[in-house]
Formats: sequence, C-alpha cells, structure tokens
Amino acid sequence: MVDVVLGIETSCDETSAAVLERRRGVPTLASLVILSQDVHAVFGGVVPELASRAHLTALTPVVDRALAEAGVGIEDVDAIAVTAGPGMIGALLVGVCYAKALAAARDARLIGVHHLEGHVFAPTLEDDEIEPPFVALIVSGGHTILLDVPAWGEYRLLGATRDDAAGEAFDKVASLLELGYPGGPAVERLAASGRDRFQFPRPMIDEGLDFSFSGLKTAVLHSVRGSPSLEDDRADIAASFQAAAIDVLTTKLGRAVEETGYRTAVLGGGVACNRTLVDETRARLRRVHVSVASPRLNTDNAAMIARAGWFHLDRGETSPATLEADARLPWPGLDSQPRLARRSGR
Repeated sequence: MVDVVLGIETSCDETSAAVLERRRGVPTLASLVILSQDVHAVFGGVVPELASRAHLTALTPVVDRALAEAGVGIEDVDAIAVTAGPGMIGALLVGVCYAKALAAARDARLIGVHHLEGHVFAPTLEDDEIEPPFVALIVSGGHTILLDVPAWGEYRLLGATRDDAAGEAFDKVASLLELGYPGGPAVERLAASGRDRFQFPRPMIDEGLDFSFSGLKTAVLHSVRGSPSLEDDRADIAASFQAAAIDVLTTKLGRAVEETGYRTAVLGGGVACNRTLVDETRARLRRVHVSVASPRLNTDNAAMIARAGWFHLDRGETSPATLEADARLPWPGLDSQPRLARRSGR
C-alpha cells in the first residue's frame, strides 16, 4: 500500500509535478505545480528540442515546489509515477530519467504511466461519483479517442480519429486566423463574438464512432483564402468551425452512450477545457452524468499521472529500473478492436 505518490509529467510543453496523499483511504491531491513553456508561442507550435531543454531546467524546481506545497519531504514519498508515453521522445526522456534516478536514490517504487490513461483518471480527483462502466471521450492536441471503460484498467476502443486530432484542428484554425499559439483558447474566445453563418461540414457525423477533422480544416482554409475581409469574417469563421467540431464530438459521444446504455460519460483532455464543448455535451446528454475535470486537471498535468499510477500501484504493479520512454507507448489494458455491444450500466 502506498500513502504518498509523487507524479511527474513532461510529455510535451508543460513541466508538472504533483503529490497525492492517502486521506481516509482515498488518494487526495495535496499539491499540483504546472509550468508552461511560453517560448513556443514565438514559433506558433511546440519545438521539441526547446521543450526538452526547458524540462531539464525546470523539473527539479517544480518537483521541489510540489513537495513543499504538500508539506512533505522526498523521504516521505512511497512511489513515483511518471509519464512514460506517448509524447515527444526528448521531453519524455527528461521525466523518465529523472523519476528513475529519484526512485533509485530514495528506494521508492516506480510506475510508468500512459499519458491518456491519466486523462481518464483525472476527473476522479474531483468527482466522487465516477465509477465504471462509462464511456470516455479523450480530446487533445494529439489524440481524439472514444472508449468503453467497463472497469478501471480495462478499455475497449470504440472510435478514434482517422487523420487529425480535434486539438490539432483548433491550433491549425487559430494559425489560419492569425490568433497565435496555443490555438484552442484563442478560437474559443473569438468564437464567442461570432455567428455560425459559414455552416462548415460535419465530417463523418452520421458514420459510426470514428472521427475526421482534416476536411473541416480544409473548409476553413478555403473560407479564409476566399474572404474579401478576414477582419470582418474572422469571428464568424471561428464560431462556425467551433460549432462544427463540437457538433461532431458531442454527436459521437451521445451515440456511444446510447449504444452502450451507460449512464456516465467522461470528457477529458486539453480540448475539454473548452466551456462551449462542456456545456453542449451536458445539454445533449441530460440524462447522463457527464464528468469533466477542471481545466487545471484537463491540461497536461502530473496530478492525473499520479492518480493513474496510484491505481496500478495499488494492484501491486511497478516498473523496473530499466523503464524506457516510448513516444508511441501502447495503452495498457486496451482492446484495440473497435466493437460495441449494448449493455446496462450506470
């Protein structure tokens, strides 16, 4: 049994550390520190080499601060959970090597965590009602995936993007509209003052549970290039794109909930910070408990990594000292053969 877990996340451009403590038998967030790398805004996207170097500089101070805010010392830590993948290999290596060295030096248990599994566990840090079975939609800059979660640690693939992730589409549209990086928050802010008058296509909205966003990006590109006055059309293009993307996401999630018969749905990942997406999801799935973590726990963060790691540690699992970072790390417990059967559940 573990009582204190230190989480470390360095998969992309956030350096994060968190401490979870067992309180009344439940893993509880004691501290969370997230340091974003603003340098990438200059380049309109994440530069892997710069991200890795920034993690090297920031990780020790971030870990020290997380421990201090939790009021514990490194000697109190029972285990260290670290993102082992997927992500940018250089960035992952910084976190994994640091965690392995720290675990060896302090004789602490080590557990490598799949980044996306962390997103599934994130809402449990704030929502006591979350228990499988449920459907999970994980939407981020690199992934759009729909899962059947019959039990913790068991995942069945229902659908995934066939090309671009939803978050990548938001970033691309932000670039086309000259809104800067990161694009998601900028598109959402601008869309609030626009109208859905461009009526962009909803790719694959009537086809199963897979996603596609490349055609939607192309439609936005043509509208931007064909606009007689981008200044006048910018907000409406943002609003039209966002409406189309959210329509597809909520429709697919609603379809999965209906076909499984589940009464709980989890929405996670960086794109789940979009309040319009959250509000539309809850409006469409009124008879379903929709659990969404707060924005701080939906962005890349070490708290969700520590929570997923805690689950595996409680099952007696550990990673060896030879743990390696893997940019394409397979999801543990994932049945990747898409299939769906109706069943009853909460």
